[in-house]
Amino acid sequence: MTDKPLTLGIDHVGLTVRDLSLTRDFFVNCLGWKQVGERPAYPAAFVSDGHVMLTLWEVTNQDERVEFDRKTNVGLHHLAFRVGTEEAFKEIFARVSRWPGVQVEFAPENLGEGPKQHTMVYEPGGIRLEFDFDPRIQGAA
Repeated sequence: MTDKPLTLGIDHVGLTVRDLSLTRDFFVNCLGWKQVGERPAYPAAFVSDGHVMLTLWEVTNQDERVEFDRKTNVGLHHLAFRVGTEEAFKEIFARVSRWPGVQVEFAPENLGEGPKQHTMVYEPGGIRLEFDFDPRIQGAA
């Protein structure tokens, strides 16, 4: 057994989505991420905010697709992104809540007693996303 972790954090997160172009466009055009690669034959697209990379894989058999259910499926419950400023947090919610196909689960609110705030949405491809802002994190404001 080792006293130190054997890993160095997350390299990337792979997500299977209903419609690759809808989800890619949400991250690139709504959130300002960059597309850093693709595999059209799969199909897959790779997007990044400069801190984390997402591998977006499109469901290959839409007729047999099983929709996301965080309460009954083993695997992803949600994907959470840290936001550095309160202004950026407000801007993200304004953008995503108006984005076509986004379902808002709840608007920004305190997480517990606060001061950390969060909001939860489903992006157009069906993945549940959380955006968090914590003013106590050094360099956040």
